[in-house]
Amino acid sequence: MAKRIGIFVIAYNAESTLTSVLERIPDEVIEKTEEIFVIDDCSADNTYGVGQSYTNSLAAAKLTVHRNPINLMYGGNQKRGYAYAIERGLDIVVLLHADGQYAPEVMQNLLEPLEQGHTEMVMGSRMLKSGNALRGNMPLYKFVGNKILTTTQNWLLNTSFSEFHSGYRAYSCHALSTINLERLTHNWHFDTQIILEFLRRNYRITEVPIPTYYGDEICHVNGIPYAYECIKATGQFAWNTRWRSRTTLPSSQRSTE
Repeated sequence: MAKRIGIFVIAYNAESTLTSVLERIPDEVIEKTEEIFVIDDCSADNTYGVGQSYTNSLAAAKLTVHRNPINLMYGGNQKRGYAYAIERGLDIVVLLHADGQYAPEVMQNLLEPLEQGHTEMVMGSRMLKSGNALRGNMPLYKFVGNKILTTTQNWLLNTSFSEFHSGYRAYSCHALSTINLERLTHNWHFDTQIILEFLRRNYRITEVPIPTYYGDEICHVNGIPYAYECIKATGQFAWNTRWRSRTTLPSSQRSTE
């Protein structure tokens, strides 16, 4: 049975890029998609109006545009989008950024593992193919920071992801429905927290390579607090799920090596 697919376009001050992003979604993906929903996070520009007036491609027929009455922040807007996807009874939801940083053209690569039932979450990785990120003009400081953060998080979690910090994702809505999303942050490290929630439940997470594009979009992330919160959340999770369980074993069950 075909999966019911939704594309969630997360938008903030994206009036200059939203139209292009919608037009770049492949027709073959649009044809099997039930709804493309834009959620404008109370932008200061005309993102909502641009979305409402959009009529230029196949996407327009399946497009709905929503606006948060107050700014919910990055994590808060994702919470609203996933709750909407679950309420609509969708099977799969893709997170696509309206600023054009992630390529709609490769969306089928994210969808395929979920459509085939091989995973519960797909992360598009800019680091999976060596050199792709820098060739795509990722600033060197972002590249180095991403590598350091990812290496640290992999060490804490005993995982081997190529990247924790891509915002191009696709999820099983059933898996999302088992998570209390309201307990997660409204801030930027929501993306790390949701990975941790999937790991907590032993859900399968798949990475696929995606191209990297850095243009004129404005970065709203403050790097140092973001890194701190990611490491803090990952460390707490690792302590609670790995190290704490080792140190709380009865003495007769602890290794004597």
